[in-house]
Amino acid sequence: MKHIIILGDGMADKPVERLGGKTPLQYARTPFMDLLARKGRTGRLMTVPEGFPPGSEVANTAIMGYDLNRVYEGRGPLEAASIGYEMADDDLALRCNIITLEDGRIVTHNGGNLQTDDADVLIHYLNEHLANERVCFITGIQYRHLLIVKGGNKHIICSPPHDHPGEQWQPLLVKAGNDPDKNGKRLSPQQTADLLNDLIIRSQQLLAEHPFNQERKAKGLRQANSIWPWSGGYRPSMQTLMELYPQINTGSVISAVDLIRGIGHYAGLDIVKVEGATGLSDTNYEGKAQAAIEALKTQDFVFLHVEASDEAGHDGDLQLKIRTIEDLDSRIVKPIYEEVSQWDEPVCMAVLPDHLTPVEMRIHVGEPVPFLIWHRNIVADEVEQYDEISCVSGSYGLLKLQEFMQELMKNA
Repeated sequence: MKHIIILGDGMADKPVERLGGKTPLQYARTPFMDLLARKGRTGRLMTVPEGFPPGSEVANTAIMGYDLNRVYEGRGPLEAASIGYEMADDDLALRCNIITLEDGRIVTHNGGNLQTDDADVLIHYLNEHLANERVCFITGIQYRHLLIVKGGNKHIICSPPHDHPGEQWQPLLVKAGNDPDKNGKRLSPQQTADLLNDLIIRSQQLLAEHPFNQERKAKGLRQANSIWPWSGGYRPSMQTLMELYPQINTGSVISAVDLIRGIGHYAGLDIVKVEGATGLSDTNYEGKAQAAIEALKTQDFVFLHVEASDEAGHDGDLQLKIRTIEDLDSRIVKPIYEEVSQWDEPVCMAVLPDHLTPVEMRIHVGEPVPFLIWHRNIVADEVEQYDEISCVSGSYGLLKLQEFMQELMKNA
């Protein structure tokens, strides 16, 4: 049996008064996810271990079946793998957003929906003025980039910018943590924090002067006017999924997001890039669905990730979040289900988010998420719809972390 996980990033939510107390997932029209819930089995999954931040790097790694206490090194190293940067042993790799500040506050974590071509110009500009033998910036996708600090120390306290919309930025600057390793070959946590904070402040001065931001300012548009590094780590050590699960011999990851591609890289999966896949609501849904179908024809396992609902949640855009959920259903789940349900070899489909991104909070929340598992021979439970409330009654109950992948692989 082949397996596919369809992950709607940040799709889960909390009840919204404007929707009559329903969640966006309850309110949205999702006939195909409801069909799979009705024909399959459902439950809820705790994707964030105690003591870990409720971010996509944590939740997606757990969903793939990894023990975060053994493999977690933050977003930076995962995105480095996706970009193609081979980390040295002394590297500290941090995710580096380009964000928007106004009146001393974080307005948006995405630099005013910064596009990759524009961001690349700004990253090269920052390297010209800030890079040296210890520090360099590497272009990623849209607002998501990489900062490498040679000899940097990961034991620092950073604030993910998407968790602090509307807040003053200065109290959120990097702080030193405790270093249990006390590796004398690296900077201390305080030295690392001081270096990063200096880069943040100097980047604001430089970016404000750049013609790109000057032009946006003249037009009354949001400026991409500060870097914001966070979630740093060293080179991770992970077994591949093939080593962990004998049911998987080959597999692919399909995502527009460097973080997810990086997890896939270390998991031993082929990285499939789809033209027009953006990580936003304008992504190429049809292209991603077709890529997943083609991969399943020759491989055992596909992890298909769609970012759009998470971005809508961070922007607090309720109607857009509903539309992204409906798009996932009609443009991803429907074509894949209609195709694989006709194959001679059975395919096991799972659908779930990685975490909540409530539109009225605009941050990640590490509460249980609903999931469904379907294949043609599965014994259905009594759940009729796929949403946060209905799946409480699912026959899987409440699973934790690696238990989801273990249950999925039992369908073989």
